[in-house]
Order: sequence, then C-alpha cells, then structure tokens
Amino acid sequence: MFERPKIGEKAILVHVDMDARADSDEIDEFRELVVSAGAMPVGMVTGSRRSPDPRLFIGSGKADEIRDLIRMEEAELVIFNHALSPSQERNLEREFQCRVVDRTGLILDIFAQRARSFEGKLQVELAQLRHLSTRLVRGWTHLERQKGGIGLRGPGETQLETDRRLLNHRIAQIRRRLEKVDSQRNQGRKARSKAEIPTVSLVGYTNAGKSTLFNRLTDAEVYAKDQLFATLDPTLRRLDLPGEGACVVADTVGFISNLPHALVAAFRSTLQETSEASLLLHVIDAASPQRAVCIAEVNDVLKQIGADKIPQIEIYNKIDLTETEGPRIERDEDGLVKRIWLSALTGDGIDLLKQALAEFYHQEHVHKLLQLQPADGRLRARLFELGGVISETVTESGGWDMEIDLPRVAYERLLQQELVLESRLVGG
Repeated sequence: MFERPKIGEKAILVHVDMDARADSDEIDEFRELVVSAGAMPVGMVTGSRRSPDPRLFIGSGKADEIRDLIRMEEAELVIFNHALSPSQERNLEREFQCRVVDRTGLILDIFAQRARSFEGKLQVELAQLRHLSTRLVRGWTHLERQKGGIGLRGPGETQLETDRRLLNHRIAQIRRRLEKVDSQRNQGRKARSKAEIPTVSLVGYTNAGKSTLFNRLTDAEVYAKDQLFATLDPTLRRLDLPGEGACVVADTVGFISNLPHALVAAFRSTLQETSEASLLLHVIDAASPQRAVCIAEVNDVLKQIGADKIPQIEIYNKIDLTETEGPRIERDEDGLVKRIWLSALTGDGIDLLKQALAEFYHQEHVHKLLQLQPADGRLRARLFELGGVISETVTESGGWDMEIDLPRVAYERLLQQELVLESRLVGG
C-alpha cells in the first residue's frame, strides 16, 4: 500500500531553510533518517526561501539542479525534509520522472519497518492509509478511467472512486481493531491502578538512550540500538523500589522534530501509557549539542497528547561521552529532584535514579496515626490488606493504636470507602 524504498536505493536529499539559517545538526538528523529507512544518500541539495513555492515547494532553479543531480547519480528517489502537499508531490514527480517522498512519508516508512506488535503494525498502517488517501491520484491517469469490460461495467464509478471507497473501508476496519486493543490496554491500566501500582514512563527524543536505560533499570532485553526509532512498540516492566514497593516502567516511542500529526493521532493509544503515567522520566542526550532544541520538541509533543502537567524528572544520559563531573542529582529550590546525570550504558548513576524514584513516591505517601475501636475490625483488615500498617498496639478497650503509611491515592480512596476512618485519626 505504501511505496517503501528498496534497501540501498539511491536518493537525492533536499533541505530548504525557511528562515535563511542553515542548521547542520538538522541536516545530519535528516541524513540519519534516510539511512535508517534503508536508502543510500548520493547527493544533498540545500537552499533557502522565504516561503514554499505553491507548485513545486522549491524554485525552478533548484528543480533544474536536482534534475541534473538525478541524472548524474542515476538516483531513483528524491526525499524532501519537509511536508509536501499532494499536488506538490505529484508535480515534483512529473518534473524529476522518479518517486518523491516527503518527511512524513519517510518517517512512516521507518515506522513500518520497525513495528513488531500487532497493535504497532495496525497503527502504522492507519497512519499510512491516512497519508495515502490524499495522494491517490499520484499522477497515474489510469485511475481516472471508468472500469470496462464484461463483468466490470458499473454505474459510472471510476477506478479512483473505487480505490477511495476500499481505502475508507480499510481505515474503518483498522480503527475498530485498534479500539479493541485500546480496550485491553485500558483494562491493564485499571488493574494497575486498582493494585495501587504507579507507572513511570520514559520519554525523550529519539536515540536519547531510553531503551538502554529501560534495560538497565528493569533487567529487560528490549531492542536497543544507536539509530533513530529503534523502539516503536511500548514495553512495560515491573521495578521494585527500595522501601517503596513497586512501580511499572514503560519504554515508549521516541519523539522527533516535526513529528507528523498523523503519527501522533495514530499512536494516541500507545502514547496513553505516557499521558496516564504518574511520573515522566525525560531522557536527554547530554552529549548532543542540540539538546535544548530536543527538550523543547519533546515537551511540545507531550503538550499535544495532554501529558505536559505530569511531574517530570530530567535524565541527562550518556555522560560517558561528555566531560561532566560524573553522576549526580540536581534539586530545585524546594529540595525536590529536578535532574539526574547518569550513563545508562555503563550503569553509572542508576542507583541515584532508583533513589530519586523511591524519594518521589515516598512524597506521594500519607503517614497517619489511628485509634481504632473494637468494632473497626473491617477497617483494620483493609489496612493490612493494603500493606499500609507500620506498627500496631492493642489497647485496654480491645481496640488498636496503629501507625500507617499509604500511597496518597490509596488513602483517599479508603477515605471514601470507609467513612469512619477520618474520625479515627489522631490529631485530625
């Protein structure tokens, strides 16, 4: 359904700055994306414009330059580091007499290659079909002809209309399947919530080292490689924290600048693990000169998915590639953990991260003293069931003096279920 470049396919890359400012890091990232897709860059054309040309995106002079480069390098593909309109893509293909792929199509192709789970494949296909639905014409005139011949004559429906109808049918079918998968995910989240197990979600720019950190924290063996979008399918693992019980750590897809909105929409159910987490670990490549830009891009996507209000700790990873003073914790003016410097690859600073997680969730606990009456046996049993009893002393009246420590969420839920609880608090 989607035209994927063959491995080693020769490609001409095109990058146009709209602010008259060439950014070498942005161009390097573009080249890395192309290589990740399996294409072979054989030429790069750069330029600057105040605004895109409505017909070709680029000017006629650049179009001639690209055409000459295609002929000289015998390239089969032109890839733009920009989102092209369907008409611009068609016009460029006519000009160059070869396939043209924009940034959205390029990222979609990488996602298609990396998807492993049933849900991931469905989400990629949904995004591809939405992208393709605006590009059905593609300059091929046979799609405009009506069907003809014995058994093929219809009430005037063109092949293009048939393709659109089939496309819309497939999109609806995928949505229904994803709704079922999403329902299963919601059940898992509800079960974790009922068991009072918080979720920590790893977020960050692609290739910041999230999967390496995930493996180091949880002793998992998820795929981790020095390439863009090595992780596409989310993975969840349990992590026991010192003195604070357990949490669930989620490894998620990395973000990137100008992430196509179609992908954000298609992967909304996957990203829900992030939007419903109790804490975000924002993994940052400490060795990247563009880390400030990457941080801003990640925070922008978090805002898009409604996760910008969730507490966040910045994890400055890859300190083994920097000249920093070593693993350490930085705190804000209130003494709360704000930033941790570590190396997921060597393991330096991982203990500091576990310490910070335990500290964070300890802050989310409620510590109380209770005086229970003999008739409060059900409440006492519930407190033991939740694992919140630190100490207990039997009183002369047959009741109990108890010291409890519970997660705030569990404590507030217990207040609603056991109305007598508030009257048993010592000192209010």
